[in-house]
Amino acid sequence: MQSKILTGNFTFKSLRPPDLSNCTKRELCEYFENSYDLNESLFTALKDDSVFYKCPDRLRLPLIFYFCHTAVVYVNKLMLAGLINERVNLEFETMFETGVDEMSWDDTENYRMGGGYKWPSVDSVVEYRRNVRNVVLKVIHDTPLELPVTMESPWWAILMGIEHERIHLETSSVLIRQLPVELVTKPKGWVYAPFKCGGRVEENPLISVEAQDVTFGKPREFPSYGWDNEYGEFSTRVPAFEASKFMVTNGEFLEFVESGGYEDEKFWTEEGWKWKQYRQSKHPVFWVCNHGCKGGCGADLAQYSHCHLPNTVSNGVMNGSLTNGHSREIINGGEKRNYMYRAMFDVMPMPLDWPVDVNYHQARAFCAWKGFGFRLPTEAERNVMKGNKLMKNGGTEGDIIYQKKPKANINLQYGSSTPVNMYPGNELGFHDMFGNVWEWAEDHFNGLNGYNSHWFYDDFSSPCFDGRHNLILGGSWIATGDEASKFARFAFRRHFIQHAGFRMARSLQQADKVDVPARLIKDEVFVLGVGVEEKEVPNEDEMEFKWVPTTNYQYGFDTEDSLYGILEMEFGFRDSFPHCVAHHCLSLQKAYKCDTNSAVWLGSGTGRGPLELTNVFQNVLGIDFAARFIDAAEKLQNGKTLTYNTSNGQQKMATMTGVYKPDQAVFKQMTWIPNEICDHNMTIVTFLDRTMNAKAWLARLWEITVKSGIVVIVSKQAEWSQENLAPFLGNKLVFKETKDLKYTAKEGELNAQVTVWQRQ
Repeated sequence: MQSKILTGNFTFKSLRPPDLSNCTKRELCEYFENSYDLNESLFTALKDDSVFYKCPDRLRLPLIFYFCHTAVVYVNKLMLAGLINERVNLEFETMFETGVDEMSWDDTENYRMGGGYKWPSVDSVVEYRRNVRNVVLKVIHDTPLELPVTMESPWWAILMGIEHERIHLETSSVLIRQLPVELVTKPKGWVYAPFKCGGRVEENPLISVEAQDVTFGKPREFPSYGWDNEYGEFSTRVPAFEASKFMVTNGEFLEFVESGGYEDEKFWTEEGWKWKQYRQSKHPVFWVCNHGCKGGCGADLAQYSHCHLPNTVSNGVMNGSLTNGHSREIINGGEKRNYMYRAMFDVMPMPLDWPVDVNYHQARAFCAWKGFGFRLPTEAERNVMKGNKLMKNGGTEGDIIYQKKPKANINLQYGSSTPVNMYPGNELGFHDMFGNVWEWAEDHFNGLNGYNSHWFYDDFSSPCFDGRHNLILGGSWIATGDEASKFARFAFRRHFIQHAGFRMARSLQQADKVDVPARLIKDEVFVLGVGVEEKEVPNEDEMEFKWVPTTNYQYGFDTEDSLYGILEMEFGFRDSFPHCVAHHCLSLQKAYKCDTNSAVWLGSGTGRGPLELTNVFQNVLGIDFAARFIDAAEKLQNGKTLTYNTSNGQQKMATMTGVYKPDQAVFKQMTWIPNEICDHNMTIVTFLDRTMNAKAWLARLWEITVKSGIVVIVSKQAEWSQENLAPFLGNKLVFKETKDLKYTAKEGELNAQVTVWQRQ
């Protein structure tokens, strides 16, 4: 497998990131190739080609997707940055562009996981990866390097591709770890950590931390790559608290399981208990028992269970006999255990002193079992717990990932977790504040004050500011590059499986109900097909959390009031905005002799405008980021009548009238223009005033419009003039004309500005 899939070198040695204030092209080239090599080397563990098409997690895609996906992202970002003008393989760059982020643990298995979907051969993906490697190397060679490299530089796109690849090094490792062990082989040079460091970790004491102020966030001038959610700043007062010295170990969690606490509903949140019941979870996912527990794989592995113990075990562990269907007894260090441990490529005796790998629900249940007031640390508390030595915001020497010999299990020093007492504690006494496994926090994922997305990857973070994702902090043993940085902030849905664990915390305030400096998102988020799920407040009788608005500006347009407002705008007036835009676009179609095969409307609202286009265009695609709007558009498309409240308190009805062809329209919720949105004869944009990063939507308009097709940009804001739009649209769209468009709204007769562009 190694000689078959590698397009570079085999390695598990990770380089440190370049200092972007004084790096050379050679350093950038080496860092890119090291990232590419690491990812490919991980896939050499798969036993044969067939394993690439297996689904280790029923809610994720087959491994072939992740093997190709990272290469595709380089091409997509280099195209946006203007560093390349031609794609390598549009079919691949469409098929492998977008993964999944399931909304719930019981989502339907993604159609691309198997069945009738035809994935390309491993050989063709390897050849694609080789071609992309050469393209990136040529870009690095040919592009002038101006220092420092900042997020305004086109080089940011290259670094974005590199750090995205390093994220997926970890993503893929989690998936490979979920495969049946017989489908993988431990690669040469992969080293697991020792089980113990000195004596057993028998206790995990709490360390008290006094009340203090804390400020965190990555400065824009710090000379390393960062993801959008790291930037900005947040300051708060952190009340006195205590937290566990170590992360919770497998040994500690075993006591929770053996005591029966894991099976007791009273220790679980409502959401967590629903997940547990659905998954029929009896223990952490990387523990192995002999009871055939329900697995989580997909497609042809759907019936597979990890929970069958191997017939032989090495390292001095003896197996008892298996009789009458009873689980065998594992003798480990003189203690009887009913569990073993799934490392990356092997099932081994339970490493009791390694941190336990769990999701948020399991971590929260353990805290409740430990007693009144126990919870997970907050992001603010965890920044206090880091201590002062690594909190200075100077040069790269202040970030642990740049240290030559960091005293932390990061950057693939080992191919596994390490004992929680292996590395020394910091000046406050806390161990593993960086690395080993990620730590779940109580906070919902959200941006910091001053958050802005980057137009190269507008929807990297912001869709996850929904109250359904919790922060994970600190990095893991396989975290490299930006992931292992002191500034790293990532998040997953609370049921996700990751190399993640936790430590406990408890407030020291003397009150019946204590203030917890965790930021929880108060906004409702509507999910297509689900609606609004009620927000659950853990231990609300004991703790008072901070409820804050989401920093995703676009969620503010996805409220019931906003839905009523747009229904009134679209259906409350004879010469409504979308009606007038649609009428004008149909006149432009005639004037420019535009083909009528396909039109796309970005900012489709509740659908009146796109549906009116179906009288001329054979296929009309309506796109909006607001789920409520798309839901309403689909209902109106199907002939339903919607009731809404007007701005003056009246109740009115919205329904599509007149002649239109509903079967020729499709509505989709999207937070980005993916490559699957392509080849339209007319592209219409009407929502620049409600996007977070208009440039991100404008940058690809030329590419989704066919040659000689037209782009129509309509804005109610004067700032989107021809002169202001031109720098964002590139040189493939030629300005043709501008016009004021009159329409009627509750304020009376208004003007919108229309600019027309034609694709060369």
